Amino acid sequence: MAGLIKREDVEAVRERARIDEIVSQHVTLKGAGVGSLKGLCPFHDERTPSFHVRPGVGRWHCFGCGEGGDVISFVQKIDGMSFTEAVEYLADRVGVQLRYEDSRTGSASAPARREEPGRRQRLLEAHRVAAEFYAEQLFGPGAAAGRKFLAERSFDRADAERFGVGFAPTGWDSLTRHLQGKGFTQAELVAAGLVSQGQRGVYDRFRGRLVWPIRDTTGAVIGFGARRLFEEDQGPKYLNTPETSLYKKSQVLYGIDLAKKAIAQSKRVVIVEGYTDVMAAHLSGVEVAVATCGTAFGPDHARVVRRLLGDYSAGGGLQLASGQSLGGEVIFTFDGDAAGQKAAVRAFGEDQRFHAQTFVAVEPSGMDPCDLRMARGPQAVKALVDGRVPLFEFVIRTTLGGYDLDTVEGRVGALRAAAPLVAGIRDRAMQLGYARNLARWIGIDTEEVRREVSRAASTPGPVQRRGQDGRGHDSRGQDPRGGRPGPGEAAAPDGGAAAAPVLPMPDPRDPVAQTERLALVAVLQYPQHVPDAFDALGEDAFGVPAWRAVHAAVRAAGGVVAGRGLPGGRWIEAVVEQAPATVAPLVDELAVAPLPEDREDVIARYVSDVVRAVQDLGLTRRIADAKSRLQRLDPGADPDAYRAAFEALLQMEAERRTLREPA
Repeated sequence: MAGLIKREDVEAVRERARIDEIVSQHVTLKGAGVGSLKGLCPFHDERTPSFHVRPGVGRWHCFGCGEGGDVISFVQKIDGMSFTEAVEYLADRVGVQLRYEDSRTGSASAPARREEPGRRQRLLEAHRVAAEFYAEQLFGPGAAAGRKFLAERSFDRADAERFGVGFAPTGWDSLTRHLQGKGFTQAELVAAGLVSQGQRGVYDRFRGRLVWPIRDTTGAVIGFGARRLFEEDQGPKYLNTPETSLYKKSQVLYGIDLAKKAIAQSKRVVIVEGYTDVMAAHLSGVEVAVATCGTAFGPDHARVVRRLLGDYSAGGGLQLASGQSLGGEVIFTFDGDAAGQKAAVRAFGEDQRFHAQTFVAVEPSGMDPCDLRMARGPQAVKALVDGRVPLFEFVIRTTLGGYDLDTVEGRVGALRAAAPLVAGIRDRAMQLGYARNLARWIGIDTEEVRREVSRAASTPGPVQRRGQDGRGHDSRGQDPRGGRPGPGEAAAPDGGAAAAPVLPMPDPRDPVAQTERLALVAVLQYPQHVPDAFDALGEDAFGVPAWRAVHAAVRAAGGVVAGRGLPGGRWIEAVVEQAPATVAPLVDELAVAPLPEDREDVIARYVSDVVRAVQDLGLTRRIADAKSRLQRLDPGADPDAYRAAFEALLQMEAERRTLREPA
């Protein structure tokens, strides 16, 4: 596979993908002055709009929660994508053909993920049309068995329509003929996995089955899951789309398109085992439920969930001193039988991939969420999730359940079986806590348990054997944003960006801070109206540390002279690239911040005036310093130094008088 996307192609995507159009798919935007839009933030609950978008510079920022960035970062956050996935998604939308660089040689390579321009969009369109076709068939004369299946599980027509459930006709090529009639070629249908190739030609992959459309985080249909309905159907109970360029079962989560917003807001995700379980959970108010599709929950699924939770601690996110993340909750629901318990133990091996607290919700009677909703109502499904227990506890206690703790032999065997599980817990404080719990559950001395855990820790645990470092990070050290650490970011040992101290924010009531902020807003948004004299300001021209840091990034990007020669979005990106990780969010904020005056006929004058005000502040500080120095000098002891200081003071005062003269 090719490596990084070529920089110029990423820039082309940024320029062509209109940020207002992309954001408007998720947020209702209204005018907020010339060239500015605002709406309710999609990333946190609020009643008053604080989410601003400025299309002219291609940036967005929420003044409530502090999130911000460009069109690519918006897609990353709203859809839980990596940097590369977001760029590829936008490139498909705006028609940019991406090229990749070999990550080892740096040389350009042919597009690695596109067979031909527009191919992906054609396959997505075929899936969309197929989903509509199946949905229409569900209420036709031949789909009585499908409707009965849903009704027996307390799903009505509105529920089926909400989740897009459909029915695949029993005919040999009903879908094939429908799609070919819409202009799709046989080769496209095979590539999409919608039809299969037989000795007598192609035939519909799904026939006589209830069908669920499987969507990606953007809501695009990328595959289907189909449930057997008729006894004469000799195929598997559930049949899914095969691996295609769109559908990768190890990365797909059913219901992710419906759950992503609730997951991002609540910082909780519930992993269930089937399509009807997802439906039942959502209809019961558990709108964070998703399910794997024909495969066990694995590391690729874990990465998708981490992104949706906003848990990027492997790349420099917020963590406690102990190493435990302040992320969200991952809750697995499993059947209460032996198979469900095995699934929970298997999930334990993936737990350390999450920088979140991981739990298990098991119904003692063995009912899954769908059965539970039918038997006891929606409130029982919510109670199941709310009654979750930590995954560590569930797995350890399940392991202990296989031993007779009333005998010495049973207690020793239980200790030896459970100690490696406790040793595999990454967080030191949690490990010690579970060692104490294990001693209590088995009924032996705590020190004896700790010694056994220490012995088990000397052998690589199950998590580390799965290709991770001691902290549970992916051994490939991938930056979750899909690229290298940004300018000013230190590379962490695992390949992510090291966390840096946060700059203190200035007091908004401070008039100096207000003036300096407005000047930087003007410089970032209207460089064409900023006087050339701004670029002559020294590194100490801004008194507020936060704004001084932004000014340094502006200077490093070439100053306003460079900004005039770049489109708005490219100019902001150039400044962001020069800003340290702690300063880049400030640039995003200033790039969309409203100015007190934004009328087209007076904006040039306003920008000039606010920049002159900063120059005035800088001169005033220098004059105060010069006067202080002059007072400390003794004219009799060193007349030359005194004269030079006095002349310098006069020069600065003359500059200030000139600056204050009406333009």
